[in-house]
Amino acid sequence: MRIILQEPVEHLGNIGDTVTVADGYARNYLLPTGRAIIANESNVNYVKHHLRGLEKKRLRHQADGEALRDRLQTLTLEFERKVGEQGKLFGSVTVMDIAEKLNENDVEIDRRKIELPEAIKNIGDFKALVKVQIGIVAEIKVVVVGDQDDEVLTATDDAAVAEVSESAAPAEPTDSSEADEV
Repeated sequence: MRIILQEPVEHLGNIGDTVTVADGYARNYLLPTGRAIIANESNVNYVKHHLRGLEKKRLRHQADGEALRDRLQTLTLEFERKVGEQGKLFGSVTVMDIAEKLNENDVEIDRRKIELPEAIKNIGDFKALVKVQIGIVAEIKVVVVGDQDDEVLTATDDAAVAEVSESAAPAEPTDSSEADEV
């Protein structure tokens, strides 16, 4: 089915492009959501007549995407996680975690638009890629730090265990005669 895109659609094209897609994709997704209209003669004439308006809409959409990219690139997302030996995390930081943290910063991004070049399973600095729009990708800095409370708690527990083991140890008898009586 031939359609005319009313807004940018990934893997298809930009506003005003005429493309051919599967009938079901057009009928079940693109047409009901208003992302496209059927490319019949009257709609083609309508698009030609309103091409200037569509071009302005496309430029405005692109400017919004670039502004969002610039805002995302200034963000640094910090995650505090429980850490095992050698800085390995219990679990990992996922794209879902990144999407939630972005929502906390008033940036709503679909988790499917976030890519991690490598799995985040250690503490340190990492980069995440966010596909803002077609052709616009933002790079976000992700910092993973160890949970401070766990480290302090572990050190305190170790000291307490050492203290208890010292006080619980039986006192050595000083006299051999006392040892025989016991």
